[in-house]
Amino acid sequence: MKVLVIGGGAREHALCRSLSLDPDVTSLHCAPGNAGIAEVAQLHAVDALDGAAVAALATRLEADLVVVGPEAPLVAGVADAVRAAGIDCFGPSREAAALEGSKAFAKDVMAGAGVPTARSYVCTVPQEVDEALDAFGAPYVVKDDGLAAGKGVVVTGDLETARAHANACERVVIEEYLDGPEVSLFAITDGTTVLPLQPAQDFKRALDGDEGPNTGGMGAYSPLPWADPKLVQEVLETVLQPTVDELRRRGTPFSGLLYAGLAITSRGVRVIEFNARFGDPETQVVLARLRTPLAGVLRAAARGALDDLEPLRWSGEAAVTVVVASHNYPDTPRTGDPIEGLDAVATEDAPHAYVLHAGTKRDGDRVLSAGGRVLSVTATGADLTQARERAYAAVGRIALDGAQHRTDIAAKAAADA
Repeated sequence: MKVLVIGGGAREHALCRSLSLDPDVTSLHCAPGNAGIAEVAQLHAVDALDGAAVAALATRLEADLVVVGPEAPLVAGVADAVRAAGIDCFGPSREAAALEGSKAFAKDVMAGAGVPTARSYVCTVPQEVDEALDAFGAPYVVKDDGLAAGKGVVVTGDLETARAHANACERVVIEEYLDGPEVSLFAITDGTTVLPLQPAQDFKRALDGDEGPNTGGMGAYSPLPWADPKLVQEVLETVLQPTVDELRRRGTPFSGLLYAGLAITSRGVRVIEFNARFGDPETQVVLARLRTPLAGVLRAAARGALDDLEPLRWSGEAAVTVVVASHNYPDTPRTGDPIEGLDAVATEDAPHAYVLHAGTKRDGDRVLSAGGRVLSVTATGADLTQARERAYAAVGRIALDGAQHRTDIAAKAAADA
């Protein structure tokens, strides 16, 4: 099977790594990719938001399957263009991807499907903003309605900060604060059948102790030893399947990766948000534990044949990923700094720990930083404690001037296990 992955972040590197280990994948390509992905896939230049260009590349490569990684190309309709070219594509249509592209749309779908979520108001003018903030009180939860690369959400106890963020957006969703731990649960779906993966927990705040600004994610771990063993089945029955059924009822079936961001509140499970693609950094730990070859699962989803698959197989090991970010991330990250120590991780820590590139580029023999979240180190172990030790040992071998990373990824879960 010839596979083309669209994107160039750590999520796509994790996907490419898993696909490269699949014996059914005979040829692996990625566009535009990054310095790390180049080690496992052939890279191609393409505008990932240009559906016609992506479809043309897939046609030229004679790809059997295209996997669209990031949210922006999905919201732009790239998957539609690939399917129109007669090529199997893993990723929802433009209309279905609005589940992530518009938080107001997602709230409407959840209302129609009876999915438990936070009470909310959609606001477009300052008066509506003030009324919504007053109705819910602190802590305030203000979400840009559109895509914001994981940084469009402000959770704050300060009214003026909440008001300023809301009024800087064209349209916002203001909602009640949900207490309790957060969980990410991915599900692969063909528009009818829903196949949940293993849950993970990510860390959105930039600093230890969940302090600092929101980011695209600073680390993740799986499994969740503290979670109810029935959680996945409950979320499948009350969130994932009803959402997929509602979208199909509306004539916009969702085929691809449905990501539910959940809060386990004192009143039960509530949906914080939906994403229409694999999440980063949770993908790194979930795929590290998946033992079923990935390509066949993704192609079955693209072909509407998930019901024919055998149950997924999972490793009993734990996985932890730690994100290494640039100086001054997430504000105005510095780029162009050389990254040292990557070879040391590959020789000293493999196969239990490895680097997945995100914002990197190659400059001759050097690898340079090229984004805010530069790379992530993923490690596996018999339990979370061993996986953490291996991940942080590998992080310690990497040198990047001004780099930052959290030191407490999975620490509490490991200590409590």
